[in-house]
Amino acid sequence: MYIKKIGLGVFGAMLAGTGAHANEAITFGTNWVAQAEHGGFYQAVADGTYADCGLDVTIVAGGPNVNNRALLLAGKIDFLMDGNLLQPFNSAAEDIPMVVVSAIFQKEPQVIMTHPGQGLDTWESLKTADTLLIGNGGYQSFYRWMVSTGFRDEQRKPYTYNSAPFLTDLKSGQQGYVTSEPYAIQTEAGFEPNVFLLADNGFNTYSTLIAAMQKTVDTKPEVVQCFVDASAIGWNNYLYGDATAANALIQAENPDLGDANIAFAVEQLKKYGIVDSGESETTGIGSMSMERIASFYEKMVTAGVVEAGLDYESVVDLSFVNKGVGLDVKSRLLGN
Repeated sequence: MYIKKIGLGVFGAMLAGTGAHANEAITFGTNWVAQAEHGGFYQAVADGTYADCGLDVTIVAGGPNVNNRALLLAGKIDFLMDGNLLQPFNSAAEDIPMVVVSAIFQKEPQVIMTHPGQGLDTWESLKTADTLLIGNGGYQSFYRWMVSTGFRDEQRKPYTYNSAPFLTDLKSGQQGYVTSEPYAIQTEAGFEPNVFLLADNGFNTYSTLIAAMQKTVDTKPEVVQCFVDASAIGWNNYLYGDATAANALIQAENPDLGDANIAFAVEQLKKYGIVDSGESETTGIGSMSMERIASFYEKMVTAGVVEAGLDYESVVDLSFVNKGVGLDVKSRLLGN
């Protein structure tokens, strides 16, 4: 399903002054089916923030049979919700002219869960676990970094996205996302697992990136700026305001997603500062710094995940973020 809303307001007038076209049609592809983790984008559609910025935004949901990255490369969509910084590093390695223009998540939501009271109650204690259930993708990415910090290859057992092995082995750990797997364990198994956010233990990538082709950045910078700014405002409204209309759009796209699932995910996004923490608290949601990007790159080189000598700066453009956009919205909604 495609979600869109059309309109023109104050932001549209601003765009008119920079040469953009009112109600310019823009397509944004997400990285998975509609969910609360995409909430700010749907919020900006639902409340007209994109439309006020002069954009007619269509959201194309991702999923197991959808390759929105390929659609971006083919020029079929304008913006892509990318994963974490490993994707742009790969673009640099393959000379793909794709550019990250905003980082909506300040923290990667990846976690390791364990059973409470089993001696695996700290991050360091996880290094003593006999079994850590990690999927193939995780094994080739974040687990390589974990090994570089003292974890062992032999601890890893394949995770097949079935929690039964974790539930039967009280001394095991399992990967997941802070917004989903802990909820599943609580509701299905009746206990609250220990949750260790990789981001709080050194895996300092940005996540849920907004990416565009270099041609779009070069030829339509005002559209890029508009989309980045409106997305930041949308996320502030989603997290701190009334998200009812956005959630209705999400559930229309993904009817299997219940109210309780959404509520838990939003609570976790706030609790762990996934979207809004650190840099974003002073420079706005979507903020990035090259210093932090360089730090993560060096960690991935050390872990053997990416090659040394990449021109990773060429696939990140900081000129559209770090401007404090949305801070006034947040302040108003929180009554500050």
